[in-house]
Amino acid sequence: MRIEKTALDGVLLFVPTPHRDARGLFTRVFDAGVAAAAGLDPAAFVQDSQSRSRSGTVRGLHGRAGRGEAKLVRCARGAVYDVVVDARPASPTFGSRFSVVLDDDRFAVLYVPPGFLHGFQALTGEADVCYRIDREHDPAEDLTVRYDDPDLAVDWPLPVSAVSERDLAAGSWARLGERLRATE
Repeated sequence: MRIEKTALDGVLLFVPTPHRDARGLFTRVFDAGVAAAAGLDPAAFVQDSQSRSRSGTVRGLHGRAGRGEAKLVRCARGAVYDVVVDARPASPTFGSRFSVVLDDDRFAVLYVPPGFLHGFQALTGEADVCYRIDREHDPAEDLTVRYDDPDLAVDWPLPVSAVSERDLAAGSWARLGERLRATE
């Protein structure tokens, strides 16, 4: 497994090496030793979650207030266009975004540290996304920015076919940025 740094400081991509043969394949998608070598505490991840989305569905952009939330994200079935936005007011890349396709062929695992927004769009008929999260969910700390916010201008690769009511009611990046800077 190799680790790739991204354009956003702290966001990492863990790329495993699948072993393929006539039976199919085997790959390791998490390794505590590799995570520790990258500076992560593997024991800190306390919750695993999974979502299933249909093609064109957008989930996000979500984050956590307070001390934030770290997560490892992978696509176990299908493919997704995954987007991470730097929401750390003191960061030189505040408001910048990174995107990558996660799929069930490459098996890359994206590490999203605290202080970032995260979202994705399903690119295949169905896509299963698995999350390993370092904190239990507290709805009072949820941060959400609309998927089509003009200031972030995420270029979703497919026409958007479904978005949750919560995500449709999300606020703007400008409003969240003001709020984050005021609490810094």
